[in-house]
Amino acid sequence: MKPSQIKALNRLLTRRYPNAGGYSPEQARELAALSRSLNRQVGLLIDRRGRPQMILVGTPTGLEIPELPRRREGAGRLRGLRLFHTHLTPDLLTQEDCMDMLFLRFDSIAVLSVNEWGEPLRVQRAHLLPPNPEGKSHVILPALPWDAEETDILAEIEALEEELARADTAGEHAERKEADTRRGQAPAPAAHTGGPDSRAVLVSVSTASRAEQESSLAELAELADTAGVVTAGTLMQRVKAMNPKFILGKGKLAELEVLALQAHAGLVIFDAELSPAQLRNLAEVTERRVIDRTQLILDIFARRAHSRAGRLQVELAQSQYMLPRLVGKSRAMDRLMGGIGGRGPGETKLETDRRRLRDRVARLKDELKGLRRQRSFARSRRAKGGVPIASLVGYTNAGKSTLLNRLTGSEVLAENKLFATLDPTTRRLRFPQERELILTDTVGFIRHLPKELMEAFRATLEELEEADLLLHVADASNPELDMHVAAVEGILEQLELAEIPRLLLLNKADSLDAERRADLYDRYPEALFISAVSGEGLEALTKAVIGRIDWSCSVNAVEGSGDESLGATDAEEVGETS
Repeated sequence: MKPSQIKALNRLLTRRYPNAGGYSPEQARELAALSRSLNRQVGLLIDRRGRPQMILVGTPTGLEIPELPRRREGAGRLRGLRLFHTHLTPDLLTQEDCMDMLFLRFDSIAVLSVNEWGEPLRVQRAHLLPPNPEGKSHVILPALPWDAEETDILAEIEALEEELARADTAGEHAERKEADTRRGQAPAPAAHTGGPDSRAVLVSVSTASRAEQESSLAELAELADTAGVVTAGTLMQRVKAMNPKFILGKGKLAELEVLALQAHAGLVIFDAELSPAQLRNLAEVTERRVIDRTQLILDIFARRAHSRAGRLQVELAQSQYMLPRLVGKSRAMDRLMGGIGGRGPGETKLETDRRRLRDRVARLKDELKGLRRQRSFARSRRAKGGVPIASLVGYTNAGKSTLLNRLTGSEVLAENKLFATLDPTTRRLRFPQERELILTDTVGFIRHLPKELMEAFRATLEELEEADLLLHVADASNPELDMHVAAVEGILEQLELAEIPRLLLLNKADSLDAERRADLYDRYPEALFISAVSGEGLEALTKAVIGRIDWSCSVNAVEGSGDESLGATDAEEVGETS
């Protein structure tokens, strides 16, 4: 560019562009003449005070927008910048212009067409829309003569943000009410519950059937609710093969961005495990916090782990998950990275953090080895006492803790939420025939259980290896019962526990109608129908347990074993119930 052209561009930064119409006639002529002189598109990013924040010079047919500073706080707020740029052809707004507006959340975008003599011709604008019955993301306004635009742009944008905020408040209360109803609680009063990261859009991209996707998304919504996140919207896409870069196509990404904006969601949760590259690419495109199903489950475990053993196992799982993802500037890693840069001087800091994390993983594994040895000693002491062990296993939220409380008179935390129990709890159960049994409650299973958790919780799951009987508790009232039973059986196979005798307990039988009960009788003829709440079937359960365990190898635990002989660790509690 010539020095005179550079000076002309710099002069554009000194102008103040009015809100009425977006520009003055003199400013439109100046921009059009300069664009034709350069034979390139020229654009201005203008803030709400009418001051240019950036000048963009492109090619004759396009304009590339560089990485922009962080947008204004709030997932439902626009960036606070509008783009005003030229086209050197009679064509006005293009699909690419609208995509830029969607992804970058511009207040609006306007195109000024320029003729071959450097004179302005027509202008056309577009802006985003609040939630609407037609589901439209934006509106492209009719083209006007360049000197006929008189819209008060600032008033228009402020009205749009008010509509977004109003829709956010109404939608959030409805979502909270639905979540509370699912859990059987009284609906909470209308209130805003927190920042944008407390609201999420759930995304399923899969080759599975639509019914399977809907079922998995419903479970993801329960996980989000357990983590204290409101589900603000869902997006599903069936694909023949996953997109290795973004998992979604550009069109669906734009739809996702609009859905998140209209729902005031600052968090996007994918119902799959994303690769490090996908996680990074998605976070860069959306500029929202992006996490996957594994990360959500790890977060729930971190909130609910109370014992030292549980916290160690969760931290190990989180560290192993984050280690390969510790790259670049993804918002998904904000809490971990603390502003690590890219290449150059930042690379050294990144490698230092990786090394520290690897060292931390090694220390955690050593501590967990000690924990496993401690629990092994405890199991040996129990074996010497000759007290048989039965372990409760099953899908998360099937009612295992409630059943433990009912059988032993305990008060273990039992909530209608996923993963209410993380730390193993052990209780002594005394039978009328002077027999005793150790009953253990373990962490619930879930489909697609993260491999990091499988490895980290090995110390906890090893408790199952010593069991004489596994009591597989399943929620008979859940429409996904078959999938839950199959998922638990599959995980037991992975843990090489399939050889241990099992007894299937169909819990919550008191909520079944006659037709559902008869159907389940036919499908699961060996199962026992019980209710941990009403007590239905517990007498039959007691007889079945007595009949399934080989008592000939056990010692009279009532007379010869106390709590000390059971070898309870600091992560376990042992109680007595007659």
